[in-house]
Amino acid sequence: MRISEVVAPRRSRVSEATVPEPGANDILVRVRACGVCGSEFPTWTEGRDPPVRLGHEVAGEVAAAGTGVSGFEPGDRITGLFRQGFAEYAVCPAEAAAPIPGGMGYEEASLGEPVACAVSGALRTDVGLGKTVAVIGLGFMGLLTLQLLRMKGAFRILAIDARPETGAAARRLGADEFFLPGEVPPGLLLTDSAGAGGVDVVAECSGSGAALELAVRMLKRHSVLSVVGYHQGGPRSVDFQMLNWKAADVINAHEKRTDFKMECLRIGLDLAAAGRLELGSLITHRYPLEEADRAFADYESKPDGYIKGLVLP
Repeated sequence: MRISEVVAPRRSRVSEATVPEPGANDILVRVRACGVCGSEFPTWTEGRDPPVRLGHEVAGEVAAAGTGVSGFEPGDRITGLFRQGFAEYAVCPAEAAAPIPGGMGYEEASLGEPVACAVSGALRTDVGLGKTVAVIGLGFMGLLTLQLLRMKGAFRILAIDARPETGAAARRLGADEFFLPGEVPPGLLLTDSAGAGGVDVVAECSGSGAALELAVRMLKRHSVLSVVGYHQGGPRSVDFQMLNWKAADVINAHEKRTDFKMECLRIGLDLAAAGRLELGSLITHRYPLEEADRAFADYESKPDGYIKGLVLP
């Protein structure tokens, strides 16, 4: 089979490899689509200990099932929690596999893993009817989170991103207002312990230090900060004194429990299949296996219109 491997900083190659044998309780899948995830971007840029095989947002057809697997047969369409998915074939544990809803294509289904992360974060973030919510960072995860928090009862959603073009997508998916980070109105900030202002819930979906700083400044008293962004590249500095006098609840919206993550994956795919969670229009860029480097480079540079990229083996 063909598989993409990182062989040096920012450089991959497509190699020939033996099709993996599924172990006990494993499923071998013919990969049809695999998402490009920012969590793997540093691995690509650093290129340490090559060769490294990336890709974990996979959808495809069951090619074979290992001993002990029940409920999945060759030809079944599945998604789940994979590794080494930038390849023609990949393996996942049966406990981390889920059927693709009828009528859903492989491209949308490959987003099951990040959708599960967004659903988990939304379930754990107390919104409530009538609340004002700010979503900072309107990449793929931010636009998913925006939709999910609207479903949970947010009355007013403020969308914030450094790219002006993202405002149109945010409004289409439910945002009421859009702001550039430096243009957030003073009334939406609370930076003085004796002052007023701020919003009920802030979902920080950027993963940058600047976004986290803005999120803390936007919180009102007794509000909720949900950290959805995947923070990489070193420590973050947070004004904890400000969080203290705001009495804000801080939610780490990341999920590591496989069983709960799979439940969230099923919830997200069911919402998408029912037309309540928009996925298809968020897929904006597609790459063949040979262009994995361009896929990561575009993730970094964000060409016009970029939201989510897929590698299609």
